[in-house]
Amino acid sequence: MRDVTTAQARHELDVQPSPLALLLLGREADPKSERGVECPGDLPSPSDPDLVERARAAKEKLGDKVFVLGHHYQRDEVIQFADVTGDSFKLARDAAAKPSAEYIVFCGVHFMAESADILTGDEQKVVLPDLAAGCSMADMATAEQVAECWDVLTEAGVADQVVPVSYMNSSADIKAFTGKHGGTICTSSNAERALNWAFEQGEKVLFLPDQHLGRNTAVRDMGMSLDDCVLYNPHKPNGGLTVEQLRDAKMILWRGHCSVHGRFSLESVEDVRARIPGVNVLVHPECRHEVVAAADYVGSTEYIINTLEAAPAGSKWAIGTELNLVRRLANRFADQDKEIVFLDKTVCFCSTMNRIDLPHLVWTLESLAEGNLVNQIQVDKETESFAKLALERMLALP
Repeated sequence: MRDVTTAQARHELDVQPSPLALLLLGREADPKSERGVECPGDLPSPSDPDLVERARAAKEKLGDKVFVLGHHYQRDEVIQFADVTGDSFKLARDAAAKPSAEYIVFCGVHFMAESADILTGDEQKVVLPDLAAGCSMADMATAEQVAECWDVLTEAGVADQVVPVSYMNSSADIKAFTGKHGGTICTSSNAERALNWAFEQGEKVLFLPDQHLGRNTAVRDMGMSLDDCVLYNPHKPNGGLTVEQLRDAKMILWRGHCSVHGRFSLESVEDVRARIPGVNVLVHPECRHEVVAAADYVGSTEYIINTLEAAPAGSKWAIGTELNLVRRLANRFADQDKEIVFLDKTVCFCSTMNRIDLPHLVWTLESLAEGNLVNQIQVDKETESFAKLALERMLALP
């Protein structure tokens, strides 16, 4: 009976099996979680305090040779050593603006380090403290699958009308595909601008790899209908779509999602409103459409932070994004009497982001301080060229 329940939950969540590396990460304690995302009820315990001194010593020894980037979703014990913090694209641009740094240590996940390598100089070396720090969303679209999708669109006679738009949370291969086929990259902050640009170039958009950001932007922000959107499933023949569906659609959404944001449900919103009268629900646009529709505020990670900064004292907030950031914001604004809680009752963090812990960071910094280059992330030149083209189109958006 338990297996049947779990299978039904996965079907309801539109979840596909993750690659083997992610399958090994978790025991799937929560049946509503994607494989690889454990929900043990609390954050991982802090590492040995002695490691703090070792990290400080190694970073001091490296001096200006190292530049440490910390994504907002990293745990506090790692963030304390970051020279800058931000979302994935901001950090990649920060790295590019620091050409004097020989080593860029990216405390984030693999696709972020790839973007930093694309945007930094050839003489700079981008390092990911743990190579197993991947992203389940990015892994839901492989180069082979997307090439096959393009063949399906070609056979349906619509490929020449389609402009690919890929979310920043994608692999370098997918960014390169996007650049090669005349498309652009977007972030959760500029997705609407990217789509407006794309529809000036063609009649349809292939949105990769996060279906929810694509759907929410098209329907909530641009006034399209849900009927304008179709879902391409790479695990089904022809994506599970008919030629007529492809010809009628404006938005061809890839069947991918964020395993953390995708777990928030309409029930989560209804429950928190019942528990906390007067609460403001603030969610990331990677959440499902029904969650976004029920929320009071919707926006990127930076938008979430800025909204809470501007919120009046005594206000109450339920946040639908990664737990590390929510905890950090709750602590930051506690003295302003702002009540900030995680939207879901089940505590859940991004397991792959949390693979960058203090032991891995210490090992990385000490290795670099000793002259040993470890875990370098390198994107091949051809991929880099087309991916950079797509990123440059984004930077040129009006």
